[in-house]
Amino acid sequence: MTDPVKATCHCGAVELRVTLSDGFATARRCDCSFCRRRGAPAVSAPLDGVEIVRGEDALTLYQFGTHTARHHFCSVCGIYMFHRRRSNPNEYGVNLYAIEGAEPAALEPVAWVDGINHPSDAAR
Repeated sequence: MTDPVKATCHCGAVELRVTLSDGFATARRCDCSFCRRRGAPAVSAPLDGVEIVRGEDALTLYQFGTHTARHHFCSVCGIYMFHRRRSNPNEYGVNLYAIEGAEPAALEPVAWVDGINHPSDAAR
């Protein structure tokens, strides 16, 4: 685990304190129908690693498909903040570029994972 980092939405209504599982080393993008449109890469945090410092009332929830993943966005500016993962419901994915000090150009390329062919979709 790493030291906690600060993550904020664009307008500042939502602020998180995040303890990442392995810093930025877990950064990845997903190519499922939702994530490819969202575009932001995510880094991993344990379920107890995301604390809402400010703006819980400004967060809005989006779910689809299996309703396993729980995607949280700022209802004011629309920025994706974090989600409970479908690939591992015991952890969160946090918007890498909402984290203070994350420099997109320095962190690219970010790896892609296969969310189109997710095992839980085979049962549907």
